[in-house]
Amino acid sequence: MERRESSNKRVYFGLFMIAIGVLWIMERLGWISDSWNNILISWQMLLVGIGVFSLIGGNKTTGTVLIVIGGFFLLPEMMTIPKNLREIGWPMLIIIIGVVLLVTHFGRPNPHKDQPTFDAGRAYGIHYFDEFVIFGGREVYIDSKSFLGGKTTTIFGGAEYDLRQAVLSQNGAVVDCVSIFGGCGFKVPPDWTVKNEVTAIFGAFTDKRGATINHIVSDPSKTLIIKGFAAFGGVEIKYM
Repeated sequence: MERRESSNKRVYFGLFMIAIGVLWIMERLGWISDSWNNILISWQMLLVGIGVFSLIGGNKTTGTVLIVIGGFFLLPEMMTIPKNLREIGWPMLIIIIGVVLLVTHFGRPNPHKDQPTFDAGRAYGIHYFDEFVIFGGREVYIDSKSFLGGKTTTIFGGAEYDLRQAVLSQNGAVVDCVSIFGGCGFKVPPDWTVKNEVTAIFGAFTDKRGATINHIVSDPSKTLIIKGFAAFGGVEIKYM
């Protein structure tokens, strides 16, 4: 099932890239009017497109927030906004994003709700995390003896997770990572097998453990799967 979901994401991403290429060609050939050109070929539409791809990839929170932000800044390009509405535009955007965060959080079951919470950057005994970082940074130390994985989203920010003292669960762990104009770093033991399933756009997934450890012997029974999406950002694996 995991392999099939990864394959589907590549298909959707391929269709997404084809659509961008077709629109770009139409713009170069002059087949798109200037008014629509400013809408379709814009940073606002890029945010909407990334948001749609994030939704397809399973990250409802990030995808919905990006679509809301992109759509908010596209509206003035598509229609005339009355002055009274423009004056309350930013407060409305903040309210809408807040509602989206609440709905996506409380609208899904959380099988790990009884786990301990983060405390000053340390996750005592936590087996699963769910983090959202925007315009900031976060460093978390995890010492779980049955680590299951988690979800992390970084937008114009960064997060680093120290897993060197953690022990993987019997079935390994899966981390769903989304980085947009940001990055995620994971410090892991040298014997863990790290499987990359991250789709990157103008970004990268790097495993730097080989630069700090001369001999790495990966244990297939200790597998950490990192999946997700990185745009103008990256995911980094390291030991030190």
